[in-house]
Amino acid sequence: MTFFLVSSAIKVFVVFNVIMVGVALLTLAERRICAWMQDRLGPNRVGPQGLLQPAADGLKNFLKEETYPAQADRTLFTLAPLISFVPALLTFAVIPFAAPLPTPWGVVPMVVADLPVGFLYILAISSLGVYGIVLAGWSSNNKYSLLGGLRASAQMISYEISMGMSTVAVLLLAGNVTLTRVIAQQQQGGWFIISLTLAFLIFFISALAETNRLPFDLPEAEGELIAGYHTEYSAMKFSMFYIAEYSNMVTASALMATLFFGGWDIPFTHWDDTGDPSVLKTLATLAAFGAKTGFFLFTYIWIRWTLPRFRYDQLMALGWKVLLPLALGYLAVIATAIWYLHAQLGWVYGIPFGLALGAVNLVLVVAVVWWLDRGRIISASTAEVA
Repeated sequence: MTFFLVSSAIKVFVVFNVIMVGVALLTLAERRICAWMQDRLGPNRVGPQGLLQPAADGLKNFLKEETYPAQADRTLFTLAPLISFVPALLTFAVIPFAAPLPTPWGVVPMVVADLPVGFLYILAISSLGVYGIVLAGWSSNNKYSLLGGLRASAQMISYEISMGMSTVAVLLLAGNVTLTRVIAQQQQGGWFIISLTLAFLIFFISALAETNRLPFDLPEAEGELIAGYHTEYSAMKFSMFYIAEYSNMVTASALMATLFFGGWDIPFTHWDDTGDPSVLKTLATLAAFGAKTGFFLFTYIWIRWTLPRFRYDQLMALGWKVLLPLALGYLAVIATAIWYLHAQLGWVYGIPFGLALGAVNLVLVVAVVWWLDRGRIISASTAEVA
């Protein structure tokens, strides 16, 4: 019990600090990548290559004056950033980030809390963050903030259903909601990106909307709502919303890597999941997991500086008229395919099973792309202007 408590405390401390430092560097990475895409330099004067720019920004926010609107509800106005900030950090606790680490006192699983309901925990805790956004909009006593909070709540409700439905297919193949088991199943029969391609696309689009990133950043649309729900915030309370947003990006990227790209599994080899645990395996799998998560974080940034923002009616139409029916129909098709391969043909999950499901997904993806490409699905997207 002592070993478990000490190892858990160390993991909590390390993971929390890595996320906080990573979020700070992610803000710098976004500004540098944005500058690279726009053929300019970006921040490069504070420290070598601008590496100390996040520290300078953090110091500035610590020293700035805290302001409160005259008619704001001070209690809820202060609590709202915390309510948004804490769930963003808690959600990473159940994601395995490396192979188990051997120590003289026993093997330590590289996950803060290996819950038997890990994925359900992520869906439950991540949903709490919207309460902070809604309370921030309401307690500010500002019409722009209130509209931003209402938009955020409507957007999260609309896309969280599709996100949850898309991951039911993962649970059908894995047979378990523990993320460690999901990774083990992919190590046996191939990554789920092949056998559940359409589920990944639905999950990816929904994750963009859940994290309020472009082209789904309607809750803080600068051209319409100034800054949305954090219009009235300043200093560190303002920064906490950004820390929560970038922490949610990290969690969503890590979740995509875990559910569909094998998590910490190293491709084209079984060296990492066979034999006795070793420090080398832990470090190699940690690097593989970091590379996959970093790829999705880069994709987040790439999309932000490439695509324009949706109109609000288009955002709602995409969620309710496209993604939700698509997720429900896909579940019916993929469940039937899994039942036929397993119950009728007697196959167990492996490479042939995954390739057969991959062929089904290829047909579905082609059909869905053709269906959406007609340009008449998302309401008013091709309407003629009088």
